[in-house]
Amino acid sequence: MNITPIENKVFGAVVTNVKLANLNDNELTVIKTTFLKHGLLLFPAQFLSVQENISFGERFGELEFGGIPMANQEKNKDGTYGRIFELETQRMRTNVGNEAWHTDSSYKPASSKCAMLSAITVPDEGGGTEFVDTRAAYAALDQATKDRINTLSAYHSTQYSQANDVGDFPVQTEASIYHGEAYLRPLVKTHPETGIKSLFIGRHAFGIPGLSREESRKLLKSLLDFVLSDKSRIYRHKWQAGDTLFWDNRCLLHCAMPYDYSKARVLTATRVAGDPESELAYHPSDPAAQAGRDALAAELELLKEETVDRMFGATTTTSTE
Repeated sequence: MNITPIENKVFGAVVTNVKLANLNDNELTVIKTTFLKHGLLLFPAQFLSVQENISFGERFGELEFGGIPMANQEKNKDGTYGRIFELETQRMRTNVGNEAWHTDSSYKPASSKCAMLSAITVPDEGGGTEFVDTRAAYAALDQATKDRINTLSAYHSTQYSQANDVGDFPVQTEASIYHGEAYLRPLVKTHPETGIKSLFIGRHAFGIPGLSREESRKLLKSLLDFVLSDKSRIYRHKWQAGDTLFWDNRCLLHCAMPYDYSKARVLTATRVAGDPESELAYHPSDPAAQAGRDALAAELELLKEETVDRMFGATTTTSTE
């Protein structure tokens, strides 16, 4: 196994001469250690099947989901891919929303531990994925800012982020990611395995208790701008068919990159659930959950007036595909 740090970046490594579909215990131990150090691992030319994606993810913990399409194409029953979804479908509205910086599942009771994507079909131009290291960003903050944010938290909701970023107001159901809940999480996260602090922010974060709406929005934007201000903290991946990327949601943000949506982009996604001891905010049945619901409802009412000029014009699509 060869492990090569990504050139001119403070995180990430390329791992070659290994087959994820057939790892022995020693190789897995090396990969787990390398993963905690670098945060992001690229495994080129793996060409993993759906089941191989699932099996690899399960070696890191219980899955949120395994081997599902992260695609702009409909998956047929025989495993092939057919028609391309229209931009006005909720599927594509959600895909476009993911072009803003985020960490996975912070809008759920337990935020995700880590995740992976494997490339099947990629467009000739665009459609890559970017990552940024929020450990290095936190370390680079001045002490006054650290002192200010160390005790602050923000609510996280994907209904907020969809509305705020692209003017999309999805239909709310308990079974979807648009479920009417918002979970309070500290702005500064201590990694449960390494002990390293990072900024836990991104598109889903809003409404810092104790600050006015204007102050909250200004602070969250300034922190994200700072994270993105150093190119050594940002890695842009141009997909090649067969690539697998595996990253730590507890210390990185990521985003999809735009492309010609009439062209096929098909990735297989697997996400490892967060450990309750470190990633659980609270359950919807907890009395603390009501404050999040109230904050989200109030914020969405304001955004209905403020987002009419964004991509989807403060609308709800009638297409749920």
